[in-house]
Amino acid sequence: MLTAIDGHAGEQVVASLADIAPDFATYLLEFPFGDIYARPGLDLRAREIATIAALTALGHAQPQLKVHIAAGLNVGLSEAEIVETIMQMAVYAGFPAALNGLFAAREVFAARRARGEDAGAAESTDCTESTDHAQAA
Repeated sequence: MLTAIDGHAGEQVVASLADIAPDFATYLLEFPFGDIYARPGLDLRAREIATIAALTALGHAQPQLKVHIAAGLNVGLSEAEIVETIMQMAVYAGFPAALNGLFAAREVFAARRARGEDAGAAESTDCTESTDHAQAA
């Protein structure tokens, strides 16, 4: 499951911790991917949306956010869905956190394009189909 979600990023994390804390690398991967991601109730797309939102809201986890933006694309999220998820966090985490998240997304999208990988469907971010809250008031 890890490779399907994160590609080789998980392997790189394990390798980077091998000389200092190999047990930590094991915990870092086994709990989220072995226990949490394997639970029923949410598909991988929903789990990555939640993870991208949480890492954006933290505001200080850019490397992890980039890994999960790429993971979101790997499990079928579009660029537009990722951008909208990050923009939603401006309401709850503030504009600086959302801005940093958008910059991280731009880097991931550009890197994937430079490698010739599909960066996700370029969907419109037009939200005119959402409920018009002004009419409801």
